[in-house]
Amino acid sequence: MGVAAGLSLLAVLLASYIKGVIGFGFPTVSTPFLALFVDLRTAIVVLIFPNLVMDGIQTLRKPGLPETMRRHAVLLLFGIGGTFVGTQILVWVSSQKLLVILGAFVLVFVAVNVSRIRFHIPLRQERYLSPPIGFFAGVLGGVTNVPGTPLVLYFYALGMGKDEFIRSIAFSFLVYKVAQLASVIYFGLLTWPLFGLSVVATVVGLGAFWLGLKTQDRVDQATFNRVVLGFLGLLGIWLVIRSLR
Repeated sequence: MGVAAGLSLLAVLLASYIKGVIGFGFPTVSTPFLALFVDLRTAIVVLIFPNLVMDGIQTLRKPGLPETMRRHAVLLLFGIGGTFVGTQILVWVSSQKLLVILGAFVLVFVAVNVSRIRFHIPLRQERYLSPPIGFFAGVLGGVTNVPGTPLVLYFYALGMGKDEFIRSIAFSFLVYKVAQLASVIYFGLLTWPLFGLSVVATVVGLGAFWLGLKTQDRVDQATFNRVVLGFLGLLGIWLVIRSLR
């Protein structure tokens, strides 16, 4: 039990630092790792509050939030609906099946990232793609706690600069996580003991997150793009290996 707790703590610290540097990656790294020691539902609930706090900080760190809110309003509206649908699926299916869903998604994710395909979405297409991508990310986040990958790929394909990319990711995640928090409360998945663990995870992760933010401030745009793509590729390989064990 002590070893499991220590490894879980390291996972939270690493995931928090990564999120500070590139704006995403916290649930993607920490959820599968915690699921080694607890069921997936518990892992998802415990990691909600750390995400909320870190996304709130990243959303407000740089100016430009009103424009970001207007730009992604439709995407996030559909994302909220998708989150409730995904959480309902989370209630219905077993933890074993949930892990299969997570593993299947990772396989698709890796297949995209190991290819040489580079997506570029013209800005004129954003208004048409935002509703389905927002809804899909919401369903995926409700089921697996990992809504970020489709959003990261989408925002990256739109050619956003570093600050706009991080603000868009953080604000989107903040909205998704508020919807997820409401849905897990509604479906009775959040208990007081799990709330306490979530608060502990938040406190533990904030120091590493702060270090990640300091690193982010020193990274230029070209390096940032390479780090994002490199992390996506490595993360995909690691998760697919985990899902096949």
